[in-house]
Amino acid sequence: MSAAQVLVIGGGASGLSSAAALARRGIDAVVLEQDAGIGGTWARRYDRLRLHTMRQFSGLAHWPIPRRYPRYLSRDQVVDYLREYANHFGLRICGGTTVRRIQSDGDRWIVETDADTWRALVVVIATGQYREPIIPTWPGRTEYRGRLVHSVEYRNAASFQNQRVLVVGAGNSGAEIATDLVDHGAAAVAISIRTPPPIVPRDPFGMPVQRTSLLLSALPAAVANGIGRTTARLALGDLTRYGMPHTDFNPYTTRRVPLIDVGFVDVLKRGRLAIRAAVEALTETGAAFADGSRGTFDAVVAATGFATGLETMLDAAGVLDDHGEPLGVDGRATAAPGLFFVGFTHSLRGHLFEANRASRRLAAHVKHYLTSAGGCAARASSR
Repeated sequence: MSAAQVLVIGGGASGLSSAAALARRGIDAVVLEQDAGIGGTWARRYDRLRLHTMRQFSGLAHWPIPRRYPRYLSRDQVVDYLREYANHFGLRICGGTTVRRIQSDGDRWIVETDADTWRALVVVIATGQYREPIIPTWPGRTEYRGRLVHSVEYRNAASFQNQRVLVVGAGNSGAEIATDLVDHGAAAVAISIRTPPPIVPRDPFGMPVQRTSLLLSALPAAVANGIGRTTARLALGDLTRYGMPHTDFNPYTTRRVPLIDVGFVDVLKRGRLAIRAAVEALTETGAAFADGSRGTFDAVVAATGFATGLETMLDAAGVLDDHGEPLGVDGRATAAPGLFFVGFTHSLRGHLFEANRASRRLAAHVKHYLTSAGGCAARASSR
C-alpha cells in the first residue's frame, strides 16, 4: 500500500493548480491522473476549441500564462501551458492511474486505483464536472440507423462531409460544433434547443466579455442581468428573427454560463443553421421533436452534458447533493474531515480563474487541517 500526505485526484487544470498551491505551503501532494500524459482531456477536445477567457485571467495559481501566448489560447496551447506548469513546479504526477474507490477508514483516506491502493491524510478531488458524458435515453435510440456520438467524441467536420447533421444542445460546445459543421462541409446542420440559452458576444464592442463579467459579478444579480441583456441586444440584435426562441437573460441569477458567441450568430443570421425544438425521440432515419415535427439526419451529435460520476467513486456521507455534485466546491472544508473539492464551481468568471482562486483557498484550509487537532490525531494513529 502506497502512502502520501495529500492525494489530489485528477491532473487537469484544477488538480495541477491545487498541487502547486499546496507545494507553495510546503505540503507534499501526489496527483493521480487517469490519462497517461498531462492535458489529455484538453487534447481530445474538438480542433477549433479556444479559451473564451483571457490569458491574463486564465493562469493557474502562482504561475501566470506566459505573455508569449495569445489573448485566447487554442486547445493545443492550453495543453502546452499545463505541461509547462507541472514542470515548473516539479509536481509528482502518477499518470495512467484510474481511481476506483475513495473511502475513509476513520483515520486516513483509502484510495483504490486500478493498480494500487493509497493511504492519505487528505484527499482533494479535482476530477471536474465533465467526467462522464451523458446521452439521453431517447425512445428509438436503438432503432436509429445513423451515427450517434457525444460531443466529447467530436474532433472536426471531416467525417461529416456532405451529411445532414443534428446537434442536440445549445451550450457552448453544441454551438461551436454546429458552427464548425456549417463552416467545413456538412450538407445541412440543425441544432435542437430544449432550454434557450442567453447569448453574449465574446468581445462586445471590443471589450472581452470575461472582463465585463468580472465587474458585473460584483453587482446585484438583477442589475448585472439588465446590463448584460442590453449589451447583448445592442451587439447581436434580435435573434428571434432568425428562429432562436426567446429566453430570459438571467445568468447572474442562475449562475450558469451563457452561450459565448464565436461564430454561431453569424451562421444563424446567414440562414446556414436550422433551429429545431427539443428532441422527443429518435427514429430510424432521424429525430422527432417536441413541436410535432420530424427530420431526417445522417448523424446526431449529442452535446447533452456530463455527470461528475462521484456517486460511484466516493464513499462519504453528506458531501454530495442530489445531482452528484459536491456541496463544497471551492477548496473549503467539507462534512468529511480531510476531504476537499476543487474545480466544480459554476461560474461566470471563468473555470481557470476560479481554479486559481479555489486552489489557493484549498492550500490554506489543508494547511490548517494538517496542523489542527484532527490532523495531528490522524498522524498519531497511523504510527
